Amino acid sequence: MKKYLITGYSGFVSRHFLEYLDKNEAHASIKGLDVQNPEFPQSPYRQIRVDFEKIDLLDHGRVENIIFNFQPDYIVHLASYSSVSFSWKEPILSFQNNMNIYLNLLESVRKLNLPARILSIGSSEEYGNVDEKSLPLTEAHRPSPVSPYAVARVSQEMISKVYVDGYGLDIVMTRSFNHIGPFQRDLFVGSSFARQLVEIKKRG
Repeated sequence: MKKYLITGYSGFVSRHFLEYLDKNEAHASIKGLDVQNPEFPQSPYRQIRVDFEKIDLLDHGRVENIIFNFQPDYIVHLASYSSVSFSWKEPILSFQNNMNIYLNLLESVRKLNLPARILSIGSSEEYGNVDEKSLPLTEAHRPSPVSPYAVARVSQEMISKVYVDGYGLDIVMTRSFNHIGPFQRDLFVGSSFARQLVEIKKRG
């Protein structure tokens, strides 16, 4: 039985990932962590076992204790302040939150000497302003962040490399582009456009 620890459990991406696991990963055990309670049902899953714990992921001692007790095979790190506009309003809070939550996870895995594979979700914001000559983008394109949020994501990637090279942690990193789909909050561009179109259609 594989064990998955998911941070940012109450969010949109986690909800879809749980549905994927339920269809493709029979008997997996899921431990979800988030500072907010999930807004989606916790009992529709047939193949996987799900347990949620409300927690401030900045609480290092508690995070380490949970990881020690659960002993995950995989850590899917989805928790973040993911709004670019928020990062401009609160750059210190945005950066500290995104980096320190991630460092708490890495330090817990390092100190406990766990062989867990960690998925670190980055962002296309890391690339910054890209001209047409550079398209299509590849991972070889040099990051050039232009927002506090993007700087935090690049920093997360750089510290990942340090923990891989220096401590031997198993970390997979992404620079993900827009996530679009049902249940996404309208803080994000795709869901915001969809909501506005529906409202326009309702008005006739």
